[in-house]
Amino acid sequence: MKSLADLEAIRNRTINKVGLRKEGTEETRIVVGMATCGIAAGARPVMQAFVEELQKRNITNAFVTQTGCIGVCRLEPIVEVYVPGQEKVTYVKMTAEKAAKVVVDHIVNGKVVEEYTIGNAE
Repeated sequence: MKSLADLEAIRNRTINKVGLRKEGTEETRIVVGMATCGIAAGARPVMQAFVEELQKRNITNAFVTQTGCIGVCRLEPIVEVYVPGQEKVTYVKMTAEKAAKVVVDHIVNGKVVEEYTIGNAE
């Protein structure tokens, strides 16, 4: 049996390894829809691509989290990006390749990737 301190250390290492962060006020939040519809459409590799791209670029002011159904199943995988002080951006029909572009263009350079947004899909 592990001690409580050992379990807490394992938990912290795992959280850091996966790249999921607790919500902060000045951090960009990348929320991936991970309900069954999103998972079936490929949300797991999309989420992993965001985590890996943030780690690769050593971006510490953004974190990836997951949510249930966002509500537009036909457009899954769906990702919402919350940048402090700006309106939410909803990206649809995401892929791992698109995730990398969103990190570079939107998260790093502050330019929304319009062609991937829900407004462009409708």
